[in-house]
This record gives sequence, structure tokens and C-alpha cells, in this order.
Amino acid sequence: MYQCEKRGHHFGGTSNLAPTSPGFPLDLRDSLLAHVSMDRGRCSDTHSQEHHSHVSKLTQACTIGLPFLPVDTCAKAPQVAGIKVQLETFELWQQFDQLGTEMIVTKAGRRMFPTFQVHITGMDPAAEYVLLMDFIPIDDKRYRYAFHSSSWLVAGRGDAAVPGRVHFHPDSPARGAQWMKQTVSFDRLKLTNNLLDDNGHIILNSMHRYQPRLHVVLVDQRKDSQHTAHRNFCTFSFTETRFIAVTAYQNHRITQLKIASNPFAKGFRTTDSDTW
Repeated sequence: MYQCEKRGHHFGGTSNLAPTSPGFPLDLRDSLLAHVSMDRGRCSDTHSQEHHSHVSKLTQACTIGLPFLPVDTCAKAPQVAGIKVQLETFELWQQFDQLGTEMIVTKAGRRMFPTFQVHITGMDPAAEYVLLMDFIPIDDKRYRYAFHSSSWLVAGRGDAAVPGRVHFHPDSPARGAQWMKQTVSFDRLKLTNNLLDDNGHIILNSMHRYQPRLHVVLVDQRKDSQHTAHRNFCTFSFTETRFIAVTAYQNHRITQLKIASNPFAKGFRTTDSDTW
């Protein structure tokens, strides 16, 4: 369970932050990004990211504060303090994670499968929230797949960091009642390895490991909202959704599982597709 986060990466230049919703106000966008980024450095994790990687839960809650800091320093606003997020298709994510999930990145951009979908509870039904995702490197290493041992090995230091981007859910901003009434799906999110991408896709380095993160941000229209920005959002991540970015699947078991479970891959199925 996460407290206020310190770890993460800078979101990058304004040109990389265009949300997918055409009517999304730019001033609100910049304010929300400030809400998420201002918390870095204010509060530290109770445990390291490495510790959390072994304690993933199906449902995660936003916690109130850190035990070693004054309550008013890191306490979350009441509209976000009670939020809980449950990862949908959890069992499918687990199956992939046990094999070592791979996500295809292409120049044009490729959608994720499994799709990142969540069910949210504990929001203030009348308050407005923005949902956005980012992807942080799990480490600073580059990997290669060893076919003789069917395992991933460290191949050296990672490549230079790519431009940091976030993906705004196209329904943002919306009231809590709308977010909670149905599954929230990030099915429009696309991954690319094109450093010059101008379509707003998430840019990743191939053969590097990443952890997707979901940020739930309360829309605070008060003029002095910047003073309490760190209290107005919560960050959630599930270790089952971590993956290695690839330009072609390396593990044939991943290929078979994607064919067997992805409804859009039915053309690749054969009668013995489950014999792997």
C-alpha cells in the first residue's frame, strides 16, 4: 500500500503532455501535472519500490499520511483519502507476469494487451477527478532474451531516458459518480519506440522493463490550490502489470497466451493453440 510518492520521473516538456481529449483545458492540464509532480520530494516512501514489488495487492487504497511526518504535511484530501482501486482481469495479468510480460512497441504505436482496466471506489460522487497514467523504468538496465534457457538476462546498462509522457484518460475530467459506475479502461493508450512521435503515444525503450502507474487527481479550482497540490492525488501501481518493451515477442509462451486470450487475435488461433 503506497504512501505519498517521492520516486518517479519528470513528465517532460509541454509538447509531450497533450491529453487525448480534444476539449481538455490546457490550464487545467498544467495544474494537474503540477499536482502530481509537486509531491515528489515532499514525502518519502515508507518502504522502497523494491519492497513493494513483492507485496502487490488486487485492491490498493490511498493512505492518509506518513507516521514520521506531521499529519498536515502529507495527509491526503478527504476526497481522495478513501479511494480504492482494483485491477480488473487480475488473473490474466498474473498469468502473463509469471511468464514475464512483454508489450510490443512500434513506430506507429501499439495498444497494450492485457488492457489496463480498473474499478474505482471511495470517490466523492460530486467531486471531479482526472485519471492519467505514466510508465516508469523499473531499473537502469537493458535486457536480452536467452532462448536456450527461456529467460531474460541483463545485457548491460539501459539506454538514455526517453521523453517522459503521461496519458490522460479521454473522459477526464469527470465526476466521481461517473468513474465509479463502471470499469475504467485505458484501451486507447498506445506504446511506441519512436522518439519523434507527435501523436501523444507513450515512448519507451525496447528491451527495458517498465511499471505502469495510475494517478487519480482531484480537480481543485481554488486559486490557492497549489499550496495543497500534494494532498489532491493518489498514485496506484500493480506489480502484475510490469513488462518488458519489445519490438517482437521473444518468449513463445507469451505469444501463445496472447493469441489464446486476446479476442482480436482469433485469426491466429489453431485447434492446438493450448498445447504449449
